Amino acid sequence: MKYALGIDVGSSSVKIAIVNASNGEAITNAQFPPSEMPMITVQKSWAEQEPVMWWDAFLECLKNIDASILSEISHIGISYQMHGLVCVDKNQDVLRPSIIWCDSRAVSIGEKGMEALGEDYCLKSLLNSPGNFTASKLKWVKENEPDIYQQIDKVMLPGDYMAMKLSGEIGTSISGLSEGVFWDFKGKCVSKELLEEYGFDEKLIPEFKTSFAEHTKIDAGVAKSLGISQDAKITYKAGDQPNNALSLNVLEPGEIAATAGTSGVVYGVVDSLFVDEKQRVNSFAHVNYSTESDRIGVLLCINGVGISNAWVKKQFRFDDYLSMNEAAHQVEAGANGLMFYPFGNGAERMLGNENIEASIEGLNYNMHQREHFARAVQEGIAFSFAYGMEAFSEKNITIHKIKAGHANMFLSDLFAQTLADLVNVEIELYNTDGAVGAARGALIGGNVLTKEEAFSNLNVIKSYGPMADSPYPALYVEWKNTLTNKKLKK
Repeated sequence: MKYALGIDVGSSSVKIAIVNASNGEAITNAQFPPSEMPMITVQKSWAEQEPVMWWDAFLECLKNIDASILSEISHIGISYQMHGLVCVDKNQDVLRPSIIWCDSRAVSIGEKGMEALGEDYCLKSLLNSPGNFTASKLKWVKENEPDIYQQIDKVMLPGDYMAMKLSGEIGTSISGLSEGVFWDFKGKCVSKELLEEYGFDEKLIPEFKTSFAEHTKIDAGVAKSLGISQDAKITYKAGDQPNNALSLNVLEPGEIAATAGTSGVVYGVVDSLFVDEKQRVNSFAHVNYSTESDRIGVLLCINGVGISNAWVKKQFRFDDYLSMNEAAHQVEAGANGLMFYPFGNGAERMLGNENIEASIEGLNYNMHQREHFARAVQEGIAFSFAYGMEAFSEKNITIHKIKAGHANMFLSDLFAQTLADLVNVEIELYNTDGAVGAARGALIGGNVLTKEEAFSNLNVIKSYGPMADSPYPALYVEWKNTLTNKKLKK
């Protein structure tokens, strides 16, 4: 029997999954570390990770997979945390820690880049401001670490790094280039205008393919050391949010995917070059984008989701998330006036790239206990989703249903039901995750299975419909008004 390996490189952990190559059925999985991977925060609003930590976590995951399965792996798919910058020299040695997605140091660089390139070009060709994305992070290295910049042979994303470690070859994808804001959607090529404005040599950009493609083969020596078949091919690569959408079989216009891990995301697919002039949501090439067919993923990101929940869990010493969820149910909706604003993980795009920090409102020392915080943080996260999703409705993206994996914060009935009540649509939870999706993507990319065949084992395991008498719409108005006042004070 042949298998596909899916690798999901997050900022919290690395997950892998094995699926049956004949039908896409999930067989087994592993995750490492059991607690969250550390971030390097040298300065406020900075966030870095050592790429070798991702690789080492992947190796730990492999230890949990039977050798007889590893030896029959035929295809590999890689999903990864988006926007992270990895720089390597001509020997493929990493030159500095990766500047990851929630690092805000390049915001001002992106603003200057948009002014220099012109709003018209950025929005019509890049579909985004250069913002705080990968290209602007590289510009920061050029300006602040010139000795390191001069040694760079290639720049890449976290998933490209993992593929390099597996194969010894460097490459990327069109979807990856678009998430770094290197891709010109009008010209259907790497943006020469951006490279020129930022002073980048085009040689820094690796060769690229579509997400579904034979990217490379595993190196024979690496295969032997890992116990993986030497015939294994890497046939799929995508950022974690396009991949989450793929995992849920969200590929066509009108379909919506969501996730609530370290960050929270709502991701919709459209078939035209979509732009939000306010840049609350961003547009990137979806996994099935090609130069012949526009499939654009419209992405709303909230940085401080699972990380906010984890902070409350740690500060109030809950044993686990299950006990925290149980505590939250002990108090009524609204947490007796305690309101949580989960914006403490870098600049928030939906707030105009402002970093207003996390905050707590309405705290009463004589009333509020840890169970109130357990509820308030989940409500605040759901409110932040609803706030961001207003951009979808303003841009005429209709949401009929939200699909999500039964994982992370969607394991909480309270969170899922609150969100359904706020946005007034059904939420369906599925038996999948990013690693399983990446494995199925590899089978599609390797032409082993069709999309229909790959997702034949995808099933709804739970759903939440909006409650007619929910108190949350009224509570949200109060939360939103307070947020508006916070933004005005900034």
